Amino acid sequence: MVMATTTSTAARTSLASVTLEVADLEAARRFYSAFGVDTHIRLRASEAHSTGFRGFTLALTVTGPATVDSFVSAAVDAGATVLKPAEKSLWGYSGVVQAPDGTIWKIATSEKKNTGPATREIDAVVLLIGVEDVKATKQLYAGRGLTVAKSFGGKYAEFAPGQTSPLTLALYKRRALAKDLGVPADGTGSHRIVLGSTADAFTDPDGFAWETAEPLAATPS
Repeated sequence: MVMATTTSTAARTSLASVTLEVADLEAARRFYSAFGVDTHIRLRASEAHSTGFRGFTLALTVTGPATVDSFVSAAVDAGATVLKPAEKSLWGYSGVVQAPDGTIWKIATSEKKNTGPATREIDAVVLLIGVEDVKATKQLYAGRGLTVAKSFGGKYAEFAPGQTSPLTLALYKRRALAKDLGVPADGTGSHRIVLGSTADAFTDPDGFAWETAEPLAATPS
């Protein structure tokens, strides 16, 4: 009976929400509203010590380069710092900014040319966390009921989003993620992020904390 109950609970596990821990709650609310992502995240006041790379990024997938530029511009106008200017790459077009609270955001599209005007629409929001052992963390999460959607050995893994959440969770090697974002990989203290789970609370080997949470409502298209 115990094993059946555990399996049933795990089968419902997914990433329900993302809560960023910030020093100035009102300032963060203003920034994320101006940036245009406030409906995709939650905010919580915290004075937890944190230095250097926090080990994660939130990535927005959008329709084209003009929309990438629009989000980068909105972020900068609201007080963000550009870590990587938006430009073409092998995989498309992207830019990286850091919010005043320290959270790193990547805005990207697979398109290299515009097929229409800029919009403020977000196709997907991906929480990409940097871990020391992708395979081990993937197995841990899968064992807790998350469904693996994509896996590339020990380099990258992505989980299927929940039915009631617009968020996707993915794993990447910590140093590779830092390099992609253009920041040093070293960091200490709190990750300044809490992952909301549709099941029970736990903390993974890399220190990312999960808590039981109600899912974010999917944003209407």
